[in-house]
Amino acid sequence: MSKLLIVGADLDRTDTWIKYERTMCGSCVSSCCTMPVEVRFNDLLRIGLVQEFERNEPRKNIAKRLQKEGIVERYNQKQEIFTLVRMANNDCLYLDRKSRLCTIYELRPETCRNHPKIGPRPGFCAFKPKL
Repeated sequence: MSKLLIVGADLDRTDTWIKYERTMCGSCVSSCCTMPVEVRFNDLLRIGLVQEFERNEPRKNIAKRLQKEGIVERYNQKQEIFTLVRMANNDCLYLDRKSRLCTIYELRPETCRNHPKIGPRPGFCAFKPKL
């Protein structure tokens, strides 16, 4: 019986996550970019998915429009949080498949800007080295 070798952390098991260091990002397969991305109105505005004139529009209406456009997967009305759609392989909609880099890095949502300070295990990362 062969034993499965797991290289790096298991995204679903935070106890396997590694203490974050800045240098890790350059040699990782961007495993954090396969987690659901939760955004707020200001993130959508920065990315260019909504316009300033929509600020007073009911968030539920914005969510419906973005769901029809295939950008938002779901909307939490109580917390006013939109969850972005992921690709079939669970990659973030904005992750380049080949380079594994964010295609909207300068505009990225606050969730991404603050990772791993926030998230399932603050200060730790689901690091998986590029092989």
